[in-house]
Amino acid sequence: MDLGLTGKVAVITGASRGIGRAITLALASAGCNVAVAARGAEALGDVAREVEALGRHVVPVATDLTLPGMSEALVTQAHEAFGRIDVVVNNLGGSAPANKPFMETDPKDWRGVMGINLYPAIEVSRHAVPHLRAQGGGAIVLITSIFGREAGGYAGYNVTKSAMNSLSKSMARELAKDNIRVNAVAPGSIMFPGGTWEKRQQADPDAIAQMVARDLPFGRFGRPEEVADVVAFLCSSRASWISGACIPVDGVQGKSNT
Repeated sequence: MDLGLTGKVAVITGASRGIGRAITLALASAGCNVAVAARGAEALGDVAREVEALGRHVVPVATDLTLPGMSEALVTQAHEAFGRIDVVVNNLGGSAPANKPFMETDPKDWRGVMGINLYPAIEVSRHAVPHLRAQGGGAIVLITSIFGREAGGYAGYNVTKSAMNSLSKSMARELAKDNIRVNAVAPGSIMFPGGTWEKRQQADPDAIAQMVARDLPFGRFGRPEEVADVVAFLCSSRASWISGACIPVDGVQGKSNT
């Protein structure tokens, strides 16, 4: 299926590994040139070489998007390199600052988890929107979590992912007049090398086997590519009537009816 993305430019955050890397390669395979951001320059360089092997242009930006001004700098660098921006995928995120029960999560932890999940998505999108408008429209995707749709996990992570889902809906309604579509994709438990689930499996394989049997109806973890394919579709003209949605990619791990 031709997704109509050839020659488009995508900005992807948290792009050096796991879901972000898979999204980058899926969009590049579909024809996008990409600007990719992550803190780790070495891993980002590996991804850049994979993109170049697909025959696409890439701008790797080793940066910390939790710091002031870095989101604007990323968007500016992408636009200066390619002269346009059509797609933004906000994949940067994590739970580490607030992996604690509610009463043990202090204000610094709350600011940390907001700072790695919600605020970069706001800032990168805000700076990119004028460039999408200039192209006559585009697509923004926020990578959230099934635990932004229902209870599970620690409060800090849930709250920020719920906020991202709400943000995507608000942006979608506001930006529809500019032909800019905004959607959220909510992965379930995804396994990839060096990721949290692999580390947990290595540390306690029996506990993880029990978790898979109990919580994952297909009997396995999801793969980053399974998330990336959905994101690529949402970024394409084939998804022209999908905006304001939160799409779970979880192998029916989630229990929400919506």
